[in-house]
Amino acid sequence: MTTIFYRANGTVLDTRDLELLKELQVADVLWIDMIDVEGDEKRAVEAFLGTKLQTRAQAEEIESSSRFSETDEAIFANTNFVIPGPDEYSMETVSFILCHSVLTTIREVPLRSFNILQRKIEAYPNTYPNGYIIFTNILEQRVDLDADMIEIMNKDIELYSKKVNLGEDINEEFLIDINQLQENMMLVRENIVDKQRVISAILKSDIFPKELMERLQVSLKDISSLINHTNFSFERLEYLQNTVIGIINLDQNKIMKIFTLVSLLLMPPTLVTGFFGMNVFGTALEDRPWVIWPIIGCLLIIPIVVIILIFKKRKML
Repeated sequence: MTTIFYRANGTVLDTRDLELLKELQVADVLWIDMIDVEGDEKRAVEAFLGTKLQTRAQAEEIESSSRFSETDEAIFANTNFVIPGPDEYSMETVSFILCHSVLTTIREVPLRSFNILQRKIEAYPNTYPNGYIIFTNILEQRVDLDADMIEIMNKDIELYSKKVNLGEDINEEFLIDINQLQENMMLVRENIVDKQRVISAILKSDIFPKELMERLQVSLKDISSLINHTNFSFERLEYLQNTVIGIINLDQNKIMKIFTLVSLLLMPPTLVTGFFGMNVFGTALEDRPWVIWPIIGCLLIIPIVVIILIFKKRKML
């Protein structure tokens, strides 16, 4: 699906009719947004812009030269966008092509920041005279959404921390939830760093309008603060994870302590019963059972009392 935003009669209109590209001038088009496009759509846009669009494989390359490149007439930038889910976050690569002041975006799935901007363009058409400003707004909105995601994750961290302090739901499933939150935080941080690389490269561009450089520098400062925030949040998660592991280990140690104590309590009776289970006929106490049984009882009780006192003295009970 391809959506074309173009100027007509003092306003901005949108269409999905690619045949209209044959009638429009490049100066009239602001943005060509392509979602999961087919070959015919891609070729039509390439013919209109007079440049080659990137493939999906080229967009997902991780080398710096593939993330950003520039020719005499066009800028090619690839960056990742985080898509939050109920539990697990995912990453979507978006390609940006700026050619003759026209922004072309290539992506596979719908994105919230794009939908918000499209509504703004239709509501305030005079605010978006060219594709460079649209591109700058997409990056700014994306940074704001990343900040919102970090804030949401920080609230989850605070919630988990309270549960740990109250001793609620401290088990292996809780530890898995913390690990998933760590993975999401790492994904968001990777996404922010990727945008930092792209914006830093654009600031060195010879084509990008100088009047928009200041806005990109502000976004770059915001990204730096978000990176510091994610680092702090990740340290909190590590501390929380270590605390939960320590609590789980303490609970397991208590269980092992109980089993150890029970084993120790049963050892003296086992020893005594084993001793007196031997054949005692012919001994001096054979004809005096009223003496044998009290002695056996004392031998059974005294070791148990001694072991309990030793454990209490060493604060093991």
